[in-house]
Amino acid sequence: MRYRFPLSLAFLLAGFSLWAQTAAPLVLTVDDFAGWNEIENPQLSHDGRWVCYQLQPGHGDPTLVLYNTQTEAEQRFDRADRAHFTADNRHLVFRLQAGMDSVRAMKLREVKKSDMPTDTLAVLTLATGDLERIPDLKNFEVSEKWAGWLAYGTETSLPDSLTKGMDKDAYALVLYQPGTGVRMTVEAVREYALAEEAPALLIASDGLDSLDTAEPGLFHFQDGELRQVFDTPANFSQLVLSRDGQHLAWLADTDTTELEVRPYQLYTMAAGDEGYQLRAAAHADWMPADWRVSEFYELHFSHAGDRLYFGIAPRPILPDSNTLDEERVQVEVWTTQDPLLYTMQEVRLNREKRRSYDCVLHLNNGRIVQLADSELREVELANRGDAPYALAYDERSYLIESTWESDPSRRDLYRVDLETGERALVAKALPASPDWSPAGQYMLWYHFPDTAWYAYAVVDGQIRQLTSNALGPFYDELNDQPMNPYPEGTAGWTKDDQYVVIQDRYDLWLVDPSGVEPARRLTQGREQRRTYRYIQLDPEERHLPDGPWLLHFFDEESCREGYVRLLWRRGQQELLRQGDAHFARRVIKAKDAEQYLFTRETFHDFPNLRLASSLDGRARMISDANPQQARYRWGTIEHVYWTSLDGQQLRGLLVKPDDFDPSKQYPLIVNFYERSSEGLHTHRTPQAHRSTINYSHYASQGYVIFNPDVPYRIGYPGESAFNAVTSGVTALLAQGFIDPERIGVQGHSWGGYQIAHLLTRTDMFRCAESGAPVVNMFSAYGGIRWGSGMSRQFQYEHTQSRIGGTPWEYPLRYMENSPLFYMDKVNTPVLILHNDEDTAVPWYQGIEYFTALRRLGKPAWLLNYNGEPHWPLKWYNRLDFQRRLSQFFNYYLLDEPQPRWMVDGVSPLEKGIEQGYEAVERE
Repeated sequence: MRYRFPLSLAFLLAGFSLWAQTAAPLVLTVDDFAGWNEIENPQLSHDGRWVCYQLQPGHGDPTLVLYNTQTEAEQRFDRADRAHFTADNRHLVFRLQAGMDSVRAMKLREVKKSDMPTDTLAVLTLATGDLERIPDLKNFEVSEKWAGWLAYGTETSLPDSLTKGMDKDAYALVLYQPGTGVRMTVEAVREYALAEEAPALLIASDGLDSLDTAEPGLFHFQDGELRQVFDTPANFSQLVLSRDGQHLAWLADTDTTELEVRPYQLYTMAAGDEGYQLRAAAHADWMPADWRVSEFYELHFSHAGDRLYFGIAPRPILPDSNTLDEERVQVEVWTTQDPLLYTMQEVRLNREKRRSYDCVLHLNNGRIVQLADSELREVELANRGDAPYALAYDERSYLIESTWESDPSRRDLYRVDLETGERALVAKALPASPDWSPAGQYMLWYHFPDTAWYAYAVVDGQIRQLTSNALGPFYDELNDQPMNPYPEGTAGWTKDDQYVVIQDRYDLWLVDPSGVEPARRLTQGREQRRTYRYIQLDPEERHLPDGPWLLHFFDEESCREGYVRLLWRRGQQELLRQGDAHFARRVIKAKDAEQYLFTRETFHDFPNLRLASSLDGRARMISDANPQQARYRWGTIEHVYWTSLDGQQLRGLLVKPDDFDPSKQYPLIVNFYERSSEGLHTHRTPQAHRSTINYSHYASQGYVIFNPDVPYRIGYPGESAFNAVTSGVTALLAQGFIDPERIGVQGHSWGGYQIAHLLTRTDMFRCAESGAPVVNMFSAYGGIRWGSGMSRQFQYEHTQSRIGGTPWEYPLRYMENSPLFYMDKVNTPVLILHNDEDTAVPWYQGIEYFTALRRLGKPAWLLNYNGEPHWPLKWYNRLDFQRRLSQFFNYYLLDEPQPRWMVDGVSPLEKGIEQGYEAVERE
């Protein structure tokens, strides 16, 4: 459905707004979360005349909004998403889905999958408002750079008698010219590719020999014509066109025998030629023995189109076909000499099965050069594949240590010649991750041990140090983990790689990579404690503009933000806009017009879209994602300051109810992680969050929320949290508006650990929720992060857990920071969330926590959402968690009735049937 806003509706909305101002504000409940919207996929048409964006509710159907920047008229399309403007500004193309409620009702009726409603392609003509609907949509693609045609897949129109034997995933691909109605159809398509900058496609079809319009083979579409370019039945893979559509490439397996390893071959063709060329046979003589062309490597042309990059791989290990499945021994054999832990190898198994090694085909002379092999497995191209060199790594000697070290793994860095394959060592045992400059003249890296930036010049093979701490700290100055600090990063390069712009905590520095000119500071943020960061307006930008730059700034003390224009050659700034708000670091500019989209948000104000023809001029708000917010109690936010138990001056966030009265006492929930006070102006949309409380939800119920910053001392993370959090709560209590008998605390993961530690040290909390916590650092140290397969050792030795060494080096640190050994000190009821598919923190930690409290007779509950990872992801699980969390805190802190699940739990017999939300009256 689409509709415009008539004048009568405008009056109705105005009346709603007036009602919202006069009616008593509502309390925000968990049941309200589903209707709160986020804005997704905002876009400007190239000419700046149109804006579209998607309103996505917490749970429900999306709404697509189209806004005319000239007339300010708005259209809405229910159940619509995946919108794209065509490059000629004539059409908006998007998908229409069946309603979520309708689909749910059909599933309850057990309607067959084949009878379920399909998606519809919608093509809207912007000038007239005419909307065309195309049913049975499977997929579609719209080029961002060329117009006139679009491609969409739909259900085949062939009769059942002709689809036998066809790949079940095959579909009919339609090439459609909106406005003219011209359509060309290729049946039995499994794969197709678009050229980036020209109206050209390459289409692979299984086809049917018995039907003229559905012949098997490969089809090329260009200039409105469709022709077959490869007529041999084959399995096709990795179709690709050069960006201008003038060169085609693909892999084809034409072998009709049943082979376990398919013999793909590489073919190319120039767009105007009548025939194709076989460029690499399945097992060419130039390949190492038993190597082959890899069907998993993503073929791609260089930007200039004169090089084609493809991959080869060794023949995979196959099981003995003369052995039965039950005869094969399935045993893992781990050795301490394995370069990677067995668990890491398992996680990477599919990647390794598909691993391919880079090769380059020089189209002008047909020469093939192998760039990567089992020694240099990773290759990074420069200048979009047009540069004469690539960089490559050899990390074999350092893989074992990478499982417990935190910095980028050491590796040997090589330069590879794309013409000859010759390799030259650049640096050995380099603890860095180099990147190419845009034009391929330099490799740039941050060296973790000395926190300096270095550049390798291709022209002379020299490595030059570009920065030092004497010039300024270019690392994370707030780092409090036992590791070398990370860099503040770079903003980009100027034209022709003349300069690189390197960031420190506050400022941008113009640095000459050749080392001739001294570095020059472009901004003066350090003196003001103001951070400046570059905003990229052109998504295809390869180098920083020659003209003025748009910068975002953040004032560290006040948290004011805004935009400035930097005249970088002169080092001058012009203030564009600022305010006590968060201004988005992402600004969208129309490609061919002076129209800008950005967002501004505060704790109270949603980040609605704002449109301006100049960032220093008037901006109008063109969206209102959540008008219902005016009906609810929301809360206010401010900074609070105090002195920690170890003498540090700290800052935190304090959220109060709308009608806050300092003469009254309020229940308090403490919620924290590490440092959050810079988020003063962050808008927290009510949602069924996976791991934390929503501040406005609790403020509307009359809670005060406190989020303290926590600085850490290496070796003593638990003590650090205790010093910061308890001192902050004590400072609030001294002001008299917090009820000392009604204080709760909530946090997840690292926050969950700190809460578990706090509860062994203090009884100031009436109740606590601890999500995915570690309680035993000894057992957790030896555990596995199942998402990556890595040992957790690095986390304790170098990163977030902040112990700073091994258990055999610092056994007392591990003991002191492990709440498990002090569970007898806990007197606070605890709600634990820990899911059985947690790939970050072993869920056995949650079990250790729960069983220890159970053994001691302490009140505790454990929530385990079966099959969920580090936090619940499914909507209904997230909603359930928020409901139980709210009931838990309200029972202890608001004296609301206790829900049945807190009294009786939810037994295996009841799981999935009874939730136990209903209240149990106190006796």
